[in-house]
Order: sequence, then C-alpha cells, then structure tokens
Amino acid sequence: MPLLKYAVAFCMRERKEVCRKPGSGPVISVGIMVIDINKNIDNYKETVVLGLTAKQLIYSVLSVAVGGGIVLLLYQKVGLTVSAYIAIPAVTPIALSGFYSYNGMGFIEMMKLKMHFACGNRALAYVSTEGEDVIQNIREQEMLADKKERKKQKGRRKKADSREDFQKTAKKMLLSVFLLLIMLGALAGAAVWYKYFR
Repeated sequence: MPLLKYAVAFCMRERKEVCRKPGSGPVISVGIMVIDINKNIDNYKETVVLGLTAKQLIYSVLSVAVGGGIVLLLYQKVGLTVSAYIAIPAVTPIALSGFYSYNGMGFIEMMKLKMHFACGNRALAYVSTEGEDVIQNIREQEMLADKKERKKQKGRRKKADSREDFQKTAKKMLLSVFLLLIMLGALAGAAVWYKYFR
C-alpha cells in the first residue's frame, strides 16, 4: 500500500487528473509507466503477443498454417471458395482448442465428455415392481378398511343415547330463542328512542 500512496501523491504533484481508471482496479503510476491491476486475480492471464496467451498464440499459428496449407493444396483443383470450405472443418477444432474454455476444461476435454454422454452412457431401464394384480390387491384392502371404519362409526352412533342428544339440541334452541328476544327488544328500544327521545 505505501507504493500506491506514493503513486497517488506523485500524480497529484505532477497534476495529472486521472490516477485511477473508473471500473478497474488500482492503477500504480510511477513516472511514465502505468501498471493496471485486475480486480479478480484468478482471471489474470499473462499475454505474450497481441493480447494472446502462449497457448492461444500456438494454436492460432497452427490453425492458420493448417488452413493455409489445405487452401494452397486444393485451390488449383477445386477453386478458392471450395478449398476454404474444406479447410474450415479442419481448422475449427484446432482454433477452439486454444481459445475455448468451459469450467476449466479445454475444447478437446469438453468434446470427449459430450461424446461420452451422447454415446457412451447405457440406457437406464425402469422395471416396475407394481403390476396390475398388486395394485388391485392394494385397492381391495383400502376398500375393506373403509367399510370397517364405516361400520364402527354406525355402531357408535347407535350406541349414543338419543335423550342426551335431544337435551343438548333443546338447550341450544332455547339459548338461540333467548338471544333473538334480547336482540328484538334492543331493536324495539332503539326504535322508540329514535321516534320519541331524539
């Protein structure tokens, strides 16, 4: 951090307006030299030429050489356009091997994995252990259990004393009639008050 503070102080003394680019990591400025530091150090790739890494540069040169060789060998016999179309399928996997990356895997690894999943996996077969006979037996057992439960409920209803039920119902009816009379009386009292005492 002292170097960064020194660089900012140096920028202020030299009256430079931009010491840090917006959206990028800190910029260390020493004299004329400016070194950008990535925010995410994991994505850092050292470039060799023209912003390409060594792997990308090697595969680019290789794909241009293979494509150029195919075109040079075939253009006199089939023409330039057709020879270019013949070179494309040969050049594409070479170029993708240098540039393509998915979850840390290169193009060749990814294609091997895709081919394994497409052709190498065996089909998974499901064999049901529940045939029609088993399902029919389960349904019959459920129906028998339901019938037994209904019989038990009917027996309980018959055993209950009908007099107790009648008395409970009578009490509920008397309570509701009493509450209705109270409400009617309150309504009549409100009507009388509104007509005569308001």
